[in-house]
Amino acid sequence: MTRRGFLSAAAPAAMAAARTRPNVVLFLIDDLGWRDVGFNGGEIPTPNIDRIAREGVRLGQFSCFPLCTPSRAGLMTGRSPMRYGLMYSVIRPWSAYGVPPDERMLSEVFRDNGYQTAIIGKWHLGHGHRALTPNRRGFDHFYGHVNAEIDYFEHTKLGGLDWQRNGKGVRETGYATELLGREAAGWLARRDRSRPYFLYMAFNAIHAPMQAPAAALDRFRDVADPKRRTLAAMLDVVDEQIGRVLDMLDPDTLVVFLSDNGGAPGQGSRNDPFRAGKLTPYEGGLRVPAAMRWPGVLAPGRVDAWMTVLDVFPTLTAAAGLAAGRTKPLDGVDMWPVIRGQSAGAHPDLFVACKRNETADFQFALRSGAWKLVQTVRAGVVAGMELFNLDDDPREANDRSAGERDRVSRMAAEIERWKKLHPQADYHSSMGEHPGWVAPADYATLAADYAERAPSGR
Repeated sequence: MTRRGFLSAAAPAAMAAARTRPNVVLFLIDDLGWRDVGFNGGEIPTPNIDRIAREGVRLGQFSCFPLCTPSRAGLMTGRSPMRYGLMYSVIRPWSAYGVPPDERMLSEVFRDNGYQTAIIGKWHLGHGHRALTPNRRGFDHFYGHVNAEIDYFEHTKLGGLDWQRNGKGVRETGYATELLGREAAGWLARRDRSRPYFLYMAFNAIHAPMQAPAAALDRFRDVADPKRRTLAAMLDVVDEQIGRVLDMLDPDTLVVFLSDNGGAPGQGSRNDPFRAGKLTPYEGGLRVPAAMRWPGVLAPGRVDAWMTVLDVFPTLTAAAGLAAGRTKPLDGVDMWPVIRGQSAGAHPDLFVACKRNETADFQFALRSGAWKLVQTVRAGVVAGMELFNLDDDPREANDRSAGERDRVSRMAAEIERWKKLHPQADYHSSMGEHPGWVAPADYATLAADYAERAPSGR
């Protein structure tokens, strides 16, 4: 591959230079388990997803955070969500906060380097103020919803419409996943072909509520487990829409595929051979299906070097030859040389935290190389430490803490250092619905209404 140059956002020749850069399409699936896809041995047919893995590079050790908002925030900023208060939980319908405006997003980097940018699907990074919404965060076009989940047919959350196009609520008939595919196809057809584009296609499937079109359910009528049957039908529609988009792409397009966290076993997902799933710091909650494809640049194969969702920002900007601009110090690292087989690579530690319930129960984890320490806290007291070597024990079946006291001590101290980085914020009560809170008739109006009360936009 020839080296791709870059220009700053202010450079007058940015548009012309942009033609030498690849298009970038990022597919993010919600709650997809490791064994839910064909390329990881799953029994559900996923031919289009498998095509990305077959024609590209499978990423065998790709880690996310164990739930939606932290992973999406880390994906867009390349920085740990612990630093800006979005690690412990997700943004709720009543939440006024989001990713702070002074955190530079991946979409802003692409836009400032001459790219057309679109997010189609789930945002979930802030909707209570206009400054937090996609069209203010580097996206020219936004179509989809802002909450964690919606009714797939009614497009509502707690009775309020959560379906919009560029800040305006839209009422449409159709299954959400199919509407997202239709919108993506239309946007690709209308794009300016003289400029490259960044398309972030963030499906809300296969997140609950578990709903699928009747025709898709009928295709899996022989699946005995009703939860697995519905999940398979939902994933089948996702795969179909991914195929629809893939068929429209130019050859010079870098495609990224991943899930935002491990699957939810209670909803029919499978993470085997890994332990547990979503909402836990074990590998079933963190290790997700992932692949990258760029015909003529990435040779098909598999890379088992450890990579995290925080690395996507620096890796994609490096792959496209873009100047990231004035970002805060990133926690992710550029893995492009590793993915291309030019370097073995080394990776910094990853800190993970999740609030287990409405009480003071938490789980924390620190991965450092092959070693991972999981700390459980109940009622403010450390109730357990588990240490695993993931090279030898990826299923996390053999706790090594008793024989590695010094290592446990060092890693526990690092966990404590990370805990202190969380900004002063009330993340306890914000997880529960505030007394008297009422869902808006249209979530798109929340940001507009607030902006009217605060004309400065800050």
